[in-house]
This record gives sequence, C-alpha cells and structure tokens, in this order.
Amino acid sequence: MRKKGLQITNDHGWTIERLQEQERKMKKANMAKRIAVIRLIMQGYLGIQVAELLNLHRETVSIYVQKFTQGGMDALLERRYAPGRKPYLSPEEERELKKMLEESTPADEGYGIETGWNTRIIQHVLEEKFSVTMSRGGIGDMLHRWGFRYTRPTYTLKRANPQKQKEFQQEMELIKKTCPTTWS
Repeated sequence: MRKKGLQITNDHGWTIERLQEQERKMKKANMAKRIAVIRLIMQGYLGIQVAELLNLHRETVSIYVQKFTQGGMDALLERRYAPGRKPYLSPEEERELKKMLEESTPADEGYGIETGWNTRIIQHVLEEKFSVTMSRGGIGDMLHRWGFRYTRPTYTLKRANPQKQKEFQQEMELIKKTCPTTWS
C-alpha cells in the first residue's frame, strides 16, 4: 500500500487561489516560499516534490505544513529571533553615562586633564563607576548604537599669522603652475 505523503488536515479557510494571491502580495521571498509550500501540498504534490521545486529540505517542508495545520497562516509566517546578549549596563546606567558624555568632560568628572572623551577613558569610567569591564572596541560599538560619532580634535595655532599663511598658499600655487613635473 502506498503512503499518502504530507496532508493539510485543517486549511483554516484558505483556498489554493487565496494562497496564490497571498503569495504574490508577500514582499519577503522566504515568506512567499512558505506559502508556496502550503499551496503546492494542497494542490496534491508530495513533500519531496515540493522540496525539490522550492529548493528546500524535506523536513523544512514538513515543518511548514505542520505549523500551518496547527495554527494557520499566523503560525506559518511567525519568525522568532534570538533575544541577543544581555546588555552590560542597565537602562538607568546607560542614561547616566550618556548624560555624562554629552554634558561634561573627563576633567569635569575627575578623570585627568583631558577635554574630550575617548574609549580608554570611558573604559576606566565603566570599571570604576559601574563595575563593568568592556573592550574598547565594544565601547566604540555601544557609542555608535547610541548615535555618537568619533571625531578627531582639530588644532588651531594661536600665534599663526593669517596674512603670512595666505601669501604662502599663493606662492605654493605659483610654484605648482610654473614648475614642470616629470615623472619617470
């Protein structure tokens, strides 16, 4: 006696035509593929055939059919993502650190004579104030997530003479225009 293969025992009111329409509306290809699995099984294809047609593993086809049969379209299209790693700082600690970085300098907070924050100083603050050890790269990533951007400090020379600088730039332009450059 021949096996019947995968079957959908509860179609939850979905017809082949409605499934085809829903499949076309789907913006995400992987979700459209899930609906296609159900449609093809309803049309009478075997699980192995559906797996070959859609380039899926046969167990994946079976899982999609099982999800749809048990919970309908919502269960079929549900995606659960991993929650990710637990943050090093609590929300209150994050707010406190952000406020400190935005409104003060390391010198104001008693961390040396620096006028700007860097990952080395923040690493020291985290260890001292919150008892948290983070790598400097991790701190940089955290700051980036918070919307902070790294900028290098720019220096201005206090005793620079703007007139002499302008004359020097004009002289350099003249030299560039008059001297032929020969590259061998």
